[in-house]
Amino acid sequence: MFTGIVTETGEVLDIRREGDWTIRIAAQATRRDLVPGASVACHGICLTVVALSQAGTSDWFEIQVSDFTANATNVHNWQRGSQINLERSLRVGDELGGHIVTGHIDGLATVRERISVSDSIRFRLACPSEFGRYLPAKASVALNGVSLTITEADDANDYSDGSGTDFVFGVNIIPHTRKVTGWGRTEVGDTLNLEIDPLARYVERLWSHHDT
Repeated sequence: MFTGIVTETGEVLDIRREGDWTIRIAAQATRRDLVPGASVACHGICLTVVALSQAGTSDWFEIQVSDFTANATNVHNWQRGSQINLERSLRVGDELGGHIVTGHIDGLATVRERISVSDSIRFRLACPSEFGRYLPAKASVALNGVSLTITEADDANDYSDGSGTDFVFGVNIIPHTRKVTGWGRTEVGDTLNLEIDPLARYVERLWSHHDT
């Protein structure tokens, strides 16, 4: 479990395809005290550490990704040199600075617009219409592992049945977030891993079984 507060950005050093994907990522803060079997959110995807650099060498760790996960997320777009948002798993007693994030990606969102507004940048993104009912304005969403607040949502249409065109929503990125995450390099056309606030799913599930 995570909170969407990125620890640091790591750099993809190597990608090997031997059955599953094995990806080596350079990172200092994330590598510290890491052990094989630990979970790390990489661009918001909860992945398992399978190998680590030895003491006294450059800091890196390796994660393993199945074809299913790679095809369902933006892992298939990663390449050597890609900058990846990283977050260590939440420990009991840690500050919950963002919102509850599981690392289980629901789908992809595509950047449609990037607009400078004072010191911030406003992004408008499109995602499958089926997610629209979970993304009202002021709600939380995780995009590439970053906990963000939805600033605008296309509520002109009813997306509750999953029909219609893509759902469009917006987020605002302040300078600090651009500096410590990959958002500063995000451009129109990029695809981002999207995770809905899991509390929204739980509420919907409970309500759908409510005895009226």
